[in-house]
Amino acid sequence: MAAGLSSGPAAPPGAGRQSAETGPPVAVVIPVLDERGNIGPVLASVAGQAAQVIVADGGSLDGTPTLAQAHGATVITAERGRAIQMNAGAAALAPGWRVVLFLHADTRLPAGWSEAIGQAVRGGAQWGRFDVRLRSEHPLLRLVGAMMNARSRLTGICTGDQAMFVTAPAWQRVGGFPAIELMEDIAISARLKRCAGRPAALRAAVQVSARRWERNGIWRTIVAMWILRLRYFLGEAPPSLHARYYGKPR
Repeated sequence: MAAGLSSGPAAPPGAGRQSAETGPPVAVVIPVLDERGNIGPVLASVAGQAAQVIVADGGSLDGTPTLAQAHGATVITAERGRAIQMNAGAAALAPGWRVVLFLHADTRLPAGWSEAIGQAVRGGAQWGRFDVRLRSEHPLLRLVGAMMNARSRLTGICTGDQAMFVTAPAWQRVGGFPAIELMEDIAISARLKRCAGRPAALRAAVQVSARRWERNGIWRTIVAMWILRLRYFLGEAPPSLHARYYGKPR
């Protein structure tokens, strides 16, 4: 799926290109589009704990790929679209990987994240996610994060903001993310539940940017996301949902 491959330094940040048997067990895929301000911090948050780091770029014009390479990541280019980019990143991983973590550029992982995933997998989990905390002191946004976590525990459905991870066997069974414009995280969660059981819901929290809520308004964003989810579950096509959310078709 990758349109091109541009190799950064052979070692991901702080780790060295090691096999799954001798190095850290988790590979990381980060889809990006014009994330110059976030790529350095997100790569710093995986430093020293990732077996491989792939940055899947969807056509950035702000120098994000160059910065990612400077931080030690391997950069690939792919057709724009988060699902397509994440699938391309997984396809570019070196053979032998055991667990892949899909990480948004505006998310920061907690200390010990790799070991937390390792413990979950050793305990039998085939996939899972972290709790989420929005980087804001606004009390309503603290509540939004808590509700996201509670909803995920209740339904067994995860969102991309929660830093989803999947074992290689489960990934192969579901065939990757559906190549849809929106709700790819909801769609793959439903597939994974059917073939691999419920997700591991890790209590450690990733820190996620609140920029979406701050830019569009907290209540407006909450209502918009619930309406999109409802329309998706009622069968509206992802291209139509994408146009509703972003105001234009892809």
